[in-house]
Amino acid sequence: MAYDQVGGETLESRLWDMIGARSLGLLALTKSGLHAQPVVAFAEARYKRLWLVAPADCELVRSLSDDAGSAMFTAQDGQMLASIGGAVRIVNDRRRAERHWNAVAQAWYPDGPRDSKLVLLRLACLDAEVSISEVGVTKFAWDISRPYRRRLPSAIVAGTAATVH
Repeated sequence: MAYDQVGGETLESRLWDMIGARSLGLLALTKSGLHAQPVVAFAEARYKRLWLVAPADCELVRSLSDDAGSAMFTAQDGQMLASIGGAVRIVNDRRRAERHWNAVAQAWYPDGPRDSKLVLLRLACLDAEVSISEVGVTKFAWDISRPYRRRLPSAIVAGTAATVH
């Protein structure tokens, strides 16, 4: 994991804080060919692992064997986009699920941590790629629209109404 400094904090600490605050992300098995699945995430930064709650009947969980599979977890907040690689395995530890359970998990899974249709996964984090944009969403949207603004008549770019034929 990265230890580069950004604004007095390490990227790693910002990453763990973001996951802890968001509690949501996407999990993909790297060799399965399946699309990423939404999961609720609980971070244990000290041990460099994530605990993930997922539906037991989803294709991603069904494709996991008893051995750990190679996986990628992605998460995003307003300024940070991160991808974490590691080994994932099914670990049905209901007490751990109860200990980490929060409002986000409850919103996704209203029957609670003892729901038999849920499974707890452990992702042992090996590495991460992190991208941080300090400019904010509005400036980012404005910047990425720049190539398209050049093709539009100046009246539209300036914000006045015009019809283009």
